[in-house]
Amino acid sequence: MRRCVLTALLAFLFVWPAAAQEREQIVRIPGPGGANLIATVLRPPGETRQPLVVINHGSPADGSKRATMERPRYAALSSWFLKRGYVVALPLRRGYGDSGGSWAEGYGTCNAPDYFRAGLQSADDIQATIDYMRGQPYVAADRTIVVGQSAGGWATIALSSRNPPGVSGLVNFAGGRGGHQKLPGGEIGNCTPTALVDAAARYGATARVPMLWIYAENDSFFEPALAKRMVEAYDRAGGQATFKPLGAFGRDGHGLAGAANGAATWSPLIEGFLGRLN
Repeated sequence: MRRCVLTALLAFLFVWPAAAQEREQIVRIPGPGGANLIATVLRPPGETRQPLVVINHGSPADGSKRATMERPRYAALSSWFLKRGYVVALPLRRGYGDSGGSWAEGYGTCNAPDYFRAGLQSADDIQATIDYMRGQPYVAADRTIVVGQSAGGWATIALSSRNPPGVSGLVNFAGGRGGHQKLPGGEIGNCTPTALVDAAARYGATARVPMLWIYAENDSFFEPALAKRMVEAYDRAGGQATFKPLGAFGRDGHGLAGAANGAATWSPLIEGFLGRLN
């Protein structure tokens, strides 16, 4: 019994200091047009410069909920990257939650959406986050990964079209815009999906950074056939995306990136993708 207690105590003493060194802080990031972006920053143990991952949130289908959005956590994703030595930044874009300001990423009307411009507006906020974080003494400036889910995934695709310096790879979880909207006929669906395909092609025409696209079979926002059309248009135009369609996940695969039990599904995909970048 004494030996078991001593072993457990030694294990606790060995693990606890490393865990205690993990730091979380809330920062204000200078954004486009004088905006302030609120971001959560998580740091792994140690003081050396570490690679950066920027994880980008989606947008509620009900626009009235944007102003009350809480800071994103993506706990499983954040923990996964922290354990691999990444500094994690989770920004709130303009018009969301405590970041406040004007919402910049509207796409216009449902029957004539400008998804291309909307994505680039979101990408501006991601770039502002990258630029700020690279100025921190604990971040390695040339080893950045960008991850996004839903509207944040679409923003990540848009960012890829600019080939941002120092970004070696990007991951898109269920990216797109215009899902779960009331259509002219009164039904709920996706606003002009062909416009998503066309915008994806425009991004792909200049994108050269490797990307990983992950979509689940039961994604209620962007069904598998639409995801396939988008990635094919992106790659055909010159983009460098690897498409990983998955089977059904939970009640709605659109939430895979934020699910507490999602890591077993996406971890091998991201691990393999990052391994190919090195």
